[in-house]
Formats: sequence, structure tokens, C-alpha cells
Amino acid sequence: MLKLDGSQGEGGGQILRTGLALSMVTGRPLHIERIRAGRAKPGLMRQHLACVQAAVQVSGGQAEGAELGSQSLQFTPGAVRAGDYTFRIAGAGSCLLVLQTVLPALMLADGPSRIQLAGGTHNPMAPPFDFLQRAYAPLLARLGVGLELALERRGFYPAGGGLLHAQITPATQALTLFDLVERGAPVAAWAEALAPGLARSVATRELEELGRRLGWTLEAGQLRAPGVRQHEGPGNVLMATLEYAQVTEVFCQFGERGLSAETVARKLAEEVQAYERSTAATGPHLADQWMLPLALAVWRTGQEARYTASELTDHTRTNSAVINACLPVRVATEPGAGGSVLVRVSPA
Repeated sequence: MLKLDGSQGEGGGQILRTGLALSMVTGRPLHIERIRAGRAKPGLMRQHLACVQAAVQVSGGQAEGAELGSQSLQFTPGAVRAGDYTFRIAGAGSCLLVLQTVLPALMLADGPSRIQLAGGTHNPMAPPFDFLQRAYAPLLARLGVGLELALERRGFYPAGGGLLHAQITPATQALTLFDLVERGAPVAAWAEALAPGLARSVATRELEELGRRLGWTLEAGQLRAPGVRQHEGPGNVLMATLEYAQVTEVFCQFGERGLSAETVARKLAEEVQAYERSTAATGPHLADQWMLPLALAVWRTGQEARYTASELTDHTRTNSAVINACLPVRVATEPGAGGSVLVRVSPA
């Protein structure tokens, strides 16, 4: 049995999600105590409960303690089944975190799967749709796994109501390992401001301030305000996409009541500049998200792989501890070149 303490490290929902994913792929039951003990409201909330329910459906498993507010869970997986699924979260809980819970199992399944997801798509506490589509899915493709994402309707916090579709195609042969230690040559860089249900001036001011700080211009096509629909908001996100030959990074900052457009832009500019000062391939969030699929590929192939990160967050360190506890691999870190961190994933 996999036994996890939900209070370890940053003490959030990632421990539960990674634990569920690794329980499904290994076929080992999971027992987790003190779920989300590090949060102001500990225990299972709606989006975490949705992750548990999705894992039960995909694996034909059973769950004890799957109730709102529960701080203890016993999950027993069955056989993972490829197929068509629909998962919904009431409110703005991130449906993309539900996808990431079942994705590891379905990317190793015996056939393709299609998933419809409803809920939050742009949430300050989770990777937005654009991050998964532009930064995460292309790396999975290099492993040999297909992840096609289509956004039908955005769902911002606090209203939610987003809708997206995902198609997961497992590798036809063995997963293809690769090292991701360099970005490669720069290809393109641009920013987008989305502000459905808000005054158009919000997006305009954010883009103007970001352009001033990063040297990006409207004339070069680097400052964009894509069309949005009123019923997708109210909400606001400012995103920067940096495309390189080997990797694409997406950074974002969310607007909120009492936070000026200029402050949102300044925070995003600081994130982009911190990444650009490093020589690492991945930024702090992609470094976290990439760890689990890479560990699964190392486990399946018995070979080592490496990548570089601009920094390791507490979230990332906690994720590595859970992976080390649940899979026969070893995630280790060491100082890398140019102020980066080298993440090495090896068979145990």
C-alpha cells in the first residue's frame, strides 16, 4: 500500500493528485492522512473530490472517505480503462487539475481516451488551459504521448463555467526519453490580455505596461487582446508565451479586485525576466508539472533522464518526495549551469 502524509512539504492538493495518479499506474492501494493539512481549509474540497471521483471512474476503483472536508482517504484502484469520460466541477475549481490526475494512467492505457471537462479553466491556483496546450502537451508529444486540447468556453474564477475537450493517445511503442537541459534558439515571444466581462481598458493598460517593461510592441504582434465573450467572465489574466526551439514557456498573472492593471503587468514582467536571467529550459511551474510524466517514462524504460529548472518551488520539492515514495525511481537535484537547477530522474 502507498501511504502518504498530506501535511508533508507544502501540504496541498498536489500530494493527493500525484498519489491518486501513481496508485492507478502501479495498481497499489493508496492511504492518505491529513489531506491538505497545510491549507486554511484542510480536507477535500469540491475540486479535490472531483479528482477522486475521476480516478474511481477511470480505474474502476473504490474510495472510502471521499466526502467534502474529509482529511483521510483510502483509494483502491482497479484496472485502468481507456474510453470516453465527462468530468464536471461546480464553480471555478480547476478542471485541468482533474485532467492531470487521470492523464498519467490514461497515457499508459491500452487505447485512446476522450474527456470532456467542465469547471474552471483559468484559475489563479492552477495551470491555465493555455499553459497545458502550449508548454506541457508538446513535451508529452516528444515522449510519444498525444494530448490534444480544445477550449470551447473559458471559465474564470469565481464563476467558472468553462468547457474543454481532451484527447489522450498513448504511445504506440515504448516511451521515448529525452533530456531537456537547454531551451534552444528563441523563436517567438508575445503577450495576451483576457478580460471578459470587464472594461476593455483593463487589457489595454496591462499590455501597455508589460510592453514598456519588456520592450515588446504592438507593431511586432507581441501585444495581443484576443476576442472574449461576456459569459466567460468576469475575469482577467495576462499571459506571456516564450517559444524556443526546444521548449515553450507560458507565464501568467491574474487580475483581482483592488489590484491595478499596472501591478498585474509588473508582476508578470518580473516572472519573465527572472526566467530570462536563467539558462534553464523550464521555469518554476513547468519544472513541477514535467516531473511526473518524465518519472513514469524513466520507470517504464529503465533509463535516466534530466532537465533544468530556473528554480525549485516548495510545490516541486513536495512532488518529488511523493514520486520517490511511490515509484521505483529516484528524483535528485543538483546545481546546474547559469544559476539553474539540474533535475535528474533515475531508475531506483
